[in-house]
Amino acid sequence: MKGVIYARYSSSSQSEQSIEGQLRDCYDYAKRHNISIVNEYIDRATTGTNDNRQAFQQMIKDSDSKIFDSVICYKIDRFARNKYDSVVYKSKLKKNGIKIHYSRENIPDGPEGIILESLLEGMAEFYSAELSQKIRRGMYESATKAHATGGYLALGYQVAPDKSYEINPATAPVVVKIFTMYANGKSVVDICEELNSLGIRTSKGAVFNKNSLKTILKNKKYIGIYTCKDVVIEGGVPAIVDQELFDRVQEKIEMTRQAPSRGKGKVDYLLSGKLYCGKCSAGMVGESGTGKSGEKHHYYICVSKKRKKTCDKKTIRKKWIESLVVEETVKHILQPNKIRAIAEKCIEVYKKDTSKNDELIHLQKQLAETKKSIKNLMCAIEQGIILRTTQSRLAELEIIQDNLEYEIEVCKIKKPTLTVEQITFMLSQFQRESTMDMEQYNKDLIECFINSVHLSEDTLIITYNLTNEKTELESSVLNHISDCINPYNYKAHAGSDLTLFGGGEEN
Repeated sequence: MKGVIYARYSSSSQSEQSIEGQLRDCYDYAKRHNISIVNEYIDRATTGTNDNRQAFQQMIKDSDSKIFDSVICYKIDRFARNKYDSVVYKSKLKKNGIKIHYSRENIPDGPEGIILESLLEGMAEFYSAELSQKIRRGMYESATKAHATGGYLALGYQVAPDKSYEINPATAPVVVKIFTMYANGKSVVDICEELNSLGIRTSKGAVFNKNSLKTILKNKKYIGIYTCKDVVIEGGVPAIVDQELFDRVQEKIEMTRQAPSRGKGKVDYLLSGKLYCGKCSAGMVGESGTGKSGEKHHYYICVSKKRKKTCDKKTIRKKWIESLVVEETVKHILQPNKIRAIAEKCIEVYKKDTSKNDELIHLQKQLAETKKSIKNLMCAIEQGIILRTTQSRLAELEIIQDNLEYEIEVCKIKKPTLTVEQITFMLSQFQRESTMDMEQYNKDLIECFINSVHLSEDTLIITYNLTNEKTELESSVLNHISDCINPYNYKAHAGSDLTLFGGGEEN
């Protein structure tokens, strides 16, 4: 029987020792019940009241591979403290033929075991709710004193021994610099570039970006206002920025927010980074403009034309090109009679990639050599050729064999085997239905399937991610650019994947 261990501790009040204790108990349990452990899944400082646990979610996902048939937890509350989540995930594991064991709680099989487990889960959920209430109460008490309650620490501050905020003399000048530069007309992008070039980092040690900088510029803590949930205390923290500078910055932020160009960023250009000019091979980017009637138009323009004026490629309507790409993908790739062929081709590509899994190949080669050495030693012993080191070498090789077999199982869990059926099911999820949000559908389809689109005056070439094939269309593109209402008039280029997957030459 092969199993895995899931361990978790939920807060800073617990520590790595908690994990070590859980693992020790789980390994002892596995040894007593002849369960060979092939992997460990550990979530550190993560709550069990919801499913936002990376290692836990990976374990559930890996259970589909059926490489292990048991999960060992220290106690029921390590698996989940929420009854609903517990039932859902246990059902998934059960469906995959996997049983859950608890090293410190004896849950018998049968109806009485189900009742006992339900009671213990209820106790864990109650404990979790009670603990959460105590934490909130403690946070409120700390907040009324303007003390730090954990979590994000704003740049420019540090926490004193009594948990009050105090100015960090090393980083506070950076905050003043940021506010001053922005108030004096520097853009957010320019400020980020300057700070990052100087090696200055955020309070989390990351490089600055638009979001982190805007969070700083809007933070009222820098003028001495402490906020935590519903608690607001003016003068609760020492101010780093004076009121006049802060107000200037807020006015500029509001002016920028209300600028006419702000609506431009809300348009989602689905082919950004995928659409290329067929004349000069440069990328085509989203652009918008307002016509004489006041109507807003959205289109793609060649980067060389926009910035360098070195290309005369005509602009292309956003809606037309995106709709055409989606329609061609649905028409020639996502048809029921072709999905199976695509899935089989994907498996061919996947197997080629898998064959390049050097780690697994190396381990399997080592295992084969080790087994051969063991076999040779056994033959020597059977023939009476026994040297002083023969027995110790045999024992050593057997340990190496066990370790290699374990590492191979772990390697397989990391990269489970895909099947044609799994890929067919995934592709079938992209069949269009009338109830779908078409905008989201188009976005998901383009993100998943489209690798690149090359558009010239009379040819459109779509390259797909999954098939490593192309759809090449010869069309009267110029007519469509000038009049998007015109019906499509194109034919498939011979040798394209339309023929490969059963499509015809004419449409």
